[in-house]
Amino acid sequence: MTVYNSWPLGKLPKEFQRNEPELIRKDYPWNDPREIVGIFEKKVAKFAGSKYAVSVDCCTNAIFLSLKYLLTFGEVDLHSRVYIPRHTYCSVFMQLQHLKFNVILGDKEWKGAYQLYPTRVVDAAVRWTRGMYIPESLMCLSFQIKKRVPIGKGGMILTDDPKAYRWLKLASYDGRDLDTPYDSPGHVQMMGYHMYMTPEDAARGIWLMDRVPAVNEDQGGWQNYPDLARMVSY
Repeated sequence: MTVYNSWPLGKLPKEFQRNEPELIRKDYPWNDPREIVGIFEKKVAKFAGSKYAVSVDCCTNAIFLSLKYLLTFGEVDLHSRVYIPRHTYCSVFMQLQHLKFNVILGDKEWKGAYQLYPTRVVDAAVRWTRGMYIPESLMCLSFQIKKRVPIGKGGMILTDDPKAYRWLKLASYDGRDLDTPYDSPGHVQMMGYHMYMTPEDAARGIWLMDRVPAVNEDQGGWQNYPDLARMVSY
């Protein structure tokens, strides 16, 4: 029988370990550090007003996985047109290109969040305020160092769709069902992506959320980004 080392945390020398998991332990008790990720997801979902939240390693990958979900279950078609503002971050355009969509750059003026039309994916990288979830959307958040909750890197997908939640959880962590042992039959349930958030980053997010105001103005909008049509040549 394979002996699988399920978690290295605690076996590293103390001086090499990040301290965020211990910082939150008193208020957010945990046994296995992976529980911290679930605590953070539930905390963000409650804050935003969604039923579920799926943590990932960045907002760009949140957008990619959300679009991939829609493609996988036929909500959108390969090579279909998707409209995004010409003034947004370049990685949004790139994820659409990677997935073979026909990207149309529009003149939409936006603040805080915008829809990747006609999909239900919403880029909300510069929005963080209580009750911000847009019903029925796949709303993608950012925890990049300049955002309201500056973990350093990280993202989240908000949804009220249980089917989407289940698929996105599996897809974000190599297709693994984390409720079963690693070497158990059926543990890997699908072809997934290595896009998960670490417990240390989730712990930092929890710690920061308890210190950041709950109501905030949007951090930016279309005026903060150069014209993508002048930046990309493919």
